[in-house]
Amino acid sequence: MTEDSADRENTPPGWLLLIYRVPREPTRLRASVWRRLKTIGAVYLQNSVAVLPESTSHERALRSLRKDIGELGGTAQLMRCEVLGGMGEVVATYNAKRNEEYQEIIDRCHGFQAEIDKETAAEKFTYAELEENDEDLTKLRGWFDKVRLRDSLGADRRTAAEEALQACVAALDVFADQVYLAEDSQ
Repeated sequence: MTEDSADRENTPPGWLLLIYRVPREPTRLRASVWRRLKTIGAVYLQNSVAVLPESTSHERALRSLRKDIGELGGTAQLMRCEVLGGMGEVVATYNAKRNEEYQEIIDRCHGFQAEIDKETAAEKFTYAELEENDEDLTKLRGWFDKVRLRDSLGADRRTAAEEALQACVAALDVFADQVYLAEDSQ
């Protein structure tokens, strides 16, 4: 079994390919397109050539972006395609981007836990601190959910990110118990 045929077993039946051009100025137009592609999880194969695994939601998002690029004075072509060669590289590029996102979440989880440790050491067992930490955890969960939805090809760092998030939940639970104990002792 070749590398490409093995990779096909773990990939969607097709890909959506967006090839576009936007005017050089103002640069905010380029940045806007880049941000939207990043938000939906697209990866660049080359400058102005982005790809996503085929799905209804990805197609909707790319069709909308194609329309907007035209309204910005640019051009765009959206294609449905199959990778005939180099599937491993396309999948690796896509999963590498998801792994970067998962690593950012893991790093933020470590920061979250460091903050809990700092507040515990300072004995800041207040409802205000608990609420702030709870909001931070809610943001982390939301971010993880967005990345998980984009992770249709099974990136390696997903499990580590899930475990880091679970550790944050456990740390917040312990902190909450300390807040409740502090309240009871007053």
